[in-house]
Amino acid sequence: MKSITINGSQRESVGKKATKALRNAGQVPCVLYGGDKPVHFAAPELAFSKLVYTPNAHTVVINLEGGEVLKAVLQDIQFHPTTDRILHVDFYQLFDDKEIALDIPVQLVGNSKGVKNGGVLRRNNRKLRIKALPANLPDFIEIDITPLKIGDKVAVGDLPSGDYTFLHSDNTVVCQVRTSRTAVVDADDDEDEAGDVPATETDDTAAVQE
Repeated sequence: MKSITINGSQRESVGKKATKALRNAGQVPCVLYGGDKPVHFAAPELAFSKLVYTPNAHTVVINLEGGEVLKAVLQDIQFHPTTDRILHVDFYQLFDDKEIALDIPVQLVGNSKGVKNGGVLRRNNRKLRIKALPANLPDFIEIDITPLKIGDKVAVGDLPSGDYTFLHSDNTVVCQVRTSRTAVVDADDDEDEAGDVPATETDDTAAVQE
């Protein structure tokens, strides 16, 4: 998994007055959990842009003044309710020999047969939670939707797990192709399969693929 480096400095004062002063100076107060004790530090607000404003998952390398380097993942982030400025960030420390649970983006590739015939592609889960050692964390989970016909779906149990474990039940649906008013029977379906396709659909969404 790709990493983003954040340069910060440890902070000794963690009270409201010190925190307000940091924010006024363009710094974001942060806490790193998961180690022997919490590590309080601050980093420039601009340093978080590539980490926060992206759908991708990343690990983080935290470089602290003094030469200490810590690996982590983003755990929680707080925004100002009106300005959307970052107020506080929590991280969780990574260890090479300790598994971590993380939400990984789902990336769909290919053109579904069912969508070509007027079906609607539904993405039930855009991210999946997995558990793995840091070295085995993938950048994304790729699913080829080319074979999907109208009525087909992909569940967690259909996906190869690789060097990680899915923290979902096998019947959790990731994506599916549903019928629509403009849908037609897939050209290579036989009559029995065509009979299984619902004749109506309550969703009026046009037949487009996300």
